[in-house]
Amino acid sequence: MSDLLTVDDCRIEYRFAGSTAGAAAEIVLLHEGLGCVSMWRDFPERLADATGCRVLAYSRLGHGRSSPPGTPRTPDYHLEESRRWLPALLDGLGIRRPVLYGHSDGATIALIHAAERPADVRGVVAIAPHVKVEDVTLQGLARAKSAYETTNLRDRLAAYHDDVDAVFWNWNRIWLNPAFRGWNIEHLLPAIRAPVLAIQGIDDEYATLEQIDSIERHVPGTQRLVLAGCGHSPHREQPAPVLEASRRFIGQLTGRPAA
Repeated sequence: MSDLLTVDDCRIEYRFAGSTAGAAAEIVLLHEGLGCVSMWRDFPERLADATGCRVLAYSRLGHGRSSPPGTPRTPDYHLEESRRWLPALLDGLGIRRPVLYGHSDGATIALIHAAERPADVRGVVAIAPHVKVEDVTLQGLARAKSAYETTNLRDRLAAYHDDVDAVFWNWNRIWLNPAFRGWNIEHLLPAIRAPVLAIQGIDDEYATLEQIDSIERHVPGTQRLVLAGCGHSPHREQPAPVLEASRRFIGQLTGRPAA
């Protein structure tokens, strides 16, 4: 069961996995562009078991059971989430120096937050991150648009979101807007001081390995896990190696490797 936190008259859906008792650290999960708390399924519990950490998952505004956003989404939505809503959530739940663990859009938000608030982040796990727009990204978004309009994708997503059309079109239309083609956060990456683990599938439908190559170039010491036969959601498609890499990485951060 998820809970609701009120921030600036908005409800943010969240759920904890694992216990605070003896927790090595706290991990905050940041979901992808169409995600929410429930779409993580049992991964928060598996991650808590693997790392010995308490794990928080939350739904951004407009996703899952969280309130609709008060204003229309803009091309700066990653920055807005990192600068306003993520800090408010962490403050509201009393979380200090977490490991940010993001997937896709969530990984981008985690990287921005780590760059702009380096003292507040213990580490970053970036799964299928976006730091720039590539041709393959736009091709993937176009296929997703077609699938939403012609297949049962809408019905499948509707089980997870109060307003599925808002979730999908707020994501898809911004990324396919020609004005978004030059979006890029590489200039922020050198400010990251926290250790980074970057994970990506070779067969990612939305990006090439240039995404994590760029992170490695700009953030010295970045660790990486590249998975063959894997697409855009490594934690769902190949959870075992993702969990093992996470266990090792977070054990290095805490000095308390989990069994």
